[in-house]
Order: sequence, then C-alpha cells, then structure tokens
Amino acid sequence: MDQATTHSERDSSTVTETSLLRSPQRPPRGYVPTLALSQFGMYLALIAPTIGGLSVKIQGLVGLEAAPGQLGFVTGIGALFALVVQPLAGRLSDRTTSRFGMRRPWIAVGVIGMALALVGCALASSIPLLLVAWCAAQLFANFAFAAQSASIADQVPEPKRGGVSGIIGAATPLGVLVGAVLLALLPNDVLRFTVPAVIALIVGLLFALALKDRVRATKPAEPLSVRQLLSSFVFDPRKNPDFGWAWLSKLLILLGYMSISTYLTLYLASAYGMEIDEQLAFNSLANVVGVSALIVFSVLGGFLSDRVGRRKPFVVASGLVIAVGVALIAGSPAFGAAGLGTILIGEAILGAGAGCFFAVDQALCIALLPDPEHTAKDLGVLNIANTLPSSIAPLLGGVLVIPLGNALFAGGGYTLWFAVATIIAIVGAFLVLRIRGVR
Repeated sequence: MDQATTHSERDSSTVTETSLLRSPQRPPRGYVPTLALSQFGMYLALIAPTIGGLSVKIQGLVGLEAAPGQLGFVTGIGALFALVVQPLAGRLSDRTTSRFGMRRPWIAVGVIGMALALVGCALASSIPLLLVAWCAAQLFANFAFAAQSASIADQVPEPKRGGVSGIIGAATPLGVLVGAVLLALLPNDVLRFTVPAVIALIVGLLFALALKDRVRATKPAEPLSVRQLLSSFVFDPRKNPDFGWAWLSKLLILLGYMSISTYLTLYLASAYGMEIDEQLAFNSLANVVGVSALIVFSVLGGFLSDRVGRRKPFVVASGLVIAVGVALIAGSPAFGAAGLGTILIGEAILGAGAGCFFAVDQALCIALLPDPEHTAKDLGVLNIANTLPSSIAPLLGGVLVIPLGNALFAGGGYTLWFAVATIIAIVGAFLVLRIRGVR
C-alpha cells in the first residue's frame, strides 16, 4: 500500500477492516475529544438518575419508608438488562458488516433509544411504568456503551491507552457532576430526566458521525449460533486466569464504589432528616467535591501509569482508597455536628481512588484481552464486571442489607451496608495482586 493510499484511508469517514487489524500508531484526529464528549453525555443521562433522580421520583411515588426497596428493585432490574445486553451488543458489533461501520450503527441506535426511554421515565406515573422505561434506557444505552468500548481497542495503540483512558475517565465523572448540579437546579422530574437525555442524544450522535469507523469487508465465516450468543457471557478462567482475576477484582472494587452513589440521597434523609430539596442540594455539593478529586486523579493516574509502565500498583491502591472513603461516609453520624463535613471528606477520598481506578484499570484490562479477533465480545464479558455492580448494589443493599440493618440496629441499615461495601472493596483490591501477565 503506498503512502498516498494510507493517507487517504486515514482521512476517510470509515477505515477498512485490514487497516485496523494492525496496531494504530495514534488515535485518529478528533477521536478522543468526541468520545470523551459522548461518554460525558451518556453518564450525564444515565448516572444522574441513579445518584438522585430516581430516588427523588420514587420517594414521590411511594414515600421515604418504601423507597429503598423500590429503588433497589428498579435500578437492580434495569442493571440486569445492561448485564445481558452489553456482551450481546459487543458480539454483534464485531460481526456487523454495515457500510456505515461496525460500531457506528450501534452507537446511533443506542443513544436515540436511550433518550426516548428516559423521556418515558420522566412521564411514568407508577413503579411498573418507571421500571419498563428504565429497563429500556439501560438496554439502548448498552448498545452504545459496547460499541464505544470496542472502538478504543480499534483506534488507540496500547502504549497510549492509559492516557486516553484517563482523559475519558475524567469526562465520565464530569457528566455525573453536571447531572448532580442539574438535579438540584431543575424544578421537576420531567426536566430532571429529559434535559440530560437531549444533551446525551446530541453529543452521542456527534461521536457516531465523526468516528472513522472500522468497516468489516467480509461476512464472518461461520453463522452466529445460539451457542455463540451464550458464549458472549462467559470465558474460561482456567485458560485466561489473569483475565479472570481482572474481571473479579473490577467487580468487587466497583461494587464497593457504587454502594454510595445509589443511596446517598436516601441516606441523607434517613440519617440527617433532610427534605428532598436539601437532599438534592447536598448531593450536588458532595458530587462537586468527589468528582473534582476524581477528575484530577483520573488524568494523573492514567499518565503516571503510562510513565512508569506499571498498572497493578495503581489499581491496588485505588481499591484501598475507595474502601477508606466508603468507611468514612459509613461512620459519619458518629462525628455529630461534623457528620456532613465528614461525608464531604469521604467523597473526596472516594473520588481520588475512583479516578485513578477508572483510568488505569481500563488500560490493564485491555492488555489482558484473550482474543484480538473478538475484541468487542471480550470487552462485553469484561464490562459485565462494570454493569453487574449496578445490579448487585441496589438489590443487595436496598432489598437485603439496609432493611436487615434497620431491623437489627434501630435505623442503622445504611451504615451496615456501607461497612459491608468497605470490606468488599478491600478484597477486590488485593485480588489484583493475583494477576501475573502485567506489571
């Protein structure tokens, strides 16, 4: 292939399958900022409801006492949809032969469907309707998430993935931060869901249009069977033990981290007697503190890990710092009048640990993918560890641990749940040491 052809291929709106099977020297121009912007929009639309929008809406539908269980039910079932859909979407995008590319169609359909479903959440007048709409939002969002994750392996060379992951990792919590602020500023449930949805739709379509996507020129040699579809959810840890330990450690550390985000507003109501407006205002402040730390340490951790050429020490330290932040928030009522300030300190520590984790763990896991020919499928399996905590945390916390703790310790359900999550994060951090294939 001559130099002129190579230059033309790089500048086209799509690139051939053969060209992207080779390791790229650098990401295409515009790829990183548009992906970061799209990730910002996706998390603005999806995570903002889980850190406050859904809990406030459910309080309005069923009241504070019944809210933890109903919130756990809605968010947990919705996360199960994410768990099932993302590996399937990843596998199907690997096989997509559309002239528009392998990833672009999934991203476009995903962001459009997600936006419409979030409007349905805003208008839902009962828990069953809210459940259906939220599950649809998770389904379509994970079409886009699977394709976007696969595009990193398509477009970014391995030595630069830490820095790129750090930039994207900073954009992601920025979406959470802006979402928390919007929750406090927007006056009703309709606007709290629809405004983020519209923003996510615009920036998601911008990324899809700008992506110099991989085009699969030939159909897969074998038809996709039911057995292959089911294999989208599994891998053999005996054949790929490092990948297995990375998967399990990610699951546990994220479970510890997500224990706070889903239940902070209800915790403020239960432990500190806050009304809804006060919950949303303090939640916004807590997210400013936590996300500010997260952004700084996401960029810093990603580039430092690239510089020293090591991933594992950063991930281990991140998990332990997350555990410290969760433990501090769990014990905040013991500080009396300083309890709310203690929560803010805990959020800063939690954000620092999470920022470094999100940046470095992504690069570590991509280096451990078992099969370069099935990148999206393997990333889909890996991303089960990203999405499963979103299901386990609300179901385990809201349906089991919090009610049990309230019964045993006279209102101590949230503290018990955060204490359990602290232990889980510590275990996850030490499991990273079992990985041998990367430093």
